[in-house]
Amino acid sequence: MTFTRAQGLATRSIHGHGFKDAHGSPHMPIYDTSTFTFETTQDVLDAIEGRKLGSFYTRFGLNPSIFALEETLAGLEGAEMAWVFCSGMAAETALFLTHGRQGIIGIGDAYGGTMELLSSQLPELGIPTRLILGSELDQLDELLAEGAGMVFLETPTNPTLELFDIEAIAERAHAHGAILVVDNTFASPVNQQPLALGADVVVHSATKYLGGHSDLTAGTLMGSKELLGPIWNWRKNLGSMPAPATASLLARSLRTLVVRVRQQNASAQTIAESMEKHQSVRRVYYPGLANFPGHELAKRQMQGFGGMLSIDIEGGGEAATRVADRLKLFALAPSLGGTESLATQPCTTTHHGLPHEERVRRGIEDGLLRLSVGLEETNDLIADLEQALA
Repeated sequence: MTFTRAQGLATRSIHGHGFKDAHGSPHMPIYDTSTFTFETTQDVLDAIEGRKLGSFYTRFGLNPSIFALEETLAGLEGAEMAWVFCSGMAAETALFLTHGRQGIIGIGDAYGGTMELLSSQLPELGIPTRLILGSELDQLDELLAEGAGMVFLETPTNPTLELFDIEAIAERAHAHGAILVVDNTFASPVNQQPLALGADVVVHSATKYLGGHSDLTAGTLMGSKELLGPIWNWRKNLGSMPAPATASLLARSLRTLVVRVRQQNASAQTIAESMEKHQSVRRVYYPGLANFPGHELAKRQMQGFGGMLSIDIEGGGEAATRVADRLKLFALAPSLGGTESLATQPCTTTHHGLPHEERVRRGIEDGLLRLSVGLEETNDLIADLEQALA
């Protein structure tokens, strides 16, 4: 069978590398090689000057295991190309340093490390940043008019699952000559395709749903050659390349991405509906619930509602801590997207670095528990939550 970009997502996740092995292997081998040899000096120049796509030096990303992975990743988001990195933060850093120097506007909540990078470290380098809440979107055009070249957002956000209209924000950014970057980690390509909605670059912490087994750390950017091309030198010289073995492990994980995420979607929906009825839960944050503020938008721009939800526990922070400590199947860990279900209290982990007042301003209450739904039996996960809440 010949692979094409028009085929379905599950097909692309398995066959999208375009690799054909002379020995019949369906998968790209691990080229655990730091450098590659050449027959002539001209061959060296053709490789390093880009006239021929060829292996050269793994830190540069010129390695067959990396090439195959990036081809698959690009296909998942319908992108012209993709770069892979050693982490999601490495991907964001290279992106911001390349295209964010005119100024970056961050909308809504984001991962704590991203917030620290935007609010503190990039301004130290002279890169202007502005962070606005979803309730402050009326300020966006005025800020864009001041010259910012990039708008960055997560949708759904971490940890309150707030949604943003990608198509509408892309139009506003483009009207001012800015690009829109969407962190699609929470949704995954299975549930949302930001490039098709007008975004210019998509970023993932591939550690999460793309990796899916809590056994690797990686990141990726997907977009056009025009935008991703200049990022290559930053990745090369910042030393942000994953090892070939990690690339191979991530390529392995992508082959089950669709079936994993669709099951996690179904389980999370059932758990959210159950928690919505529980007397010890004040509020459930999940886009699949009919009373969730972004539900209609979710139905319009998402193909599934995701495997992440957050619950606000009656009694506040101390009560939420007690519930977290009593969980048995939900392991306490600051990550998400794996086959095992995880729980975390954002005020003690992902957003611990934010001052209490700022967390409250963003709706990240101390009583909030963020749940990453894995692949266990749904009824067992509900039972675990109920015994912890009892």
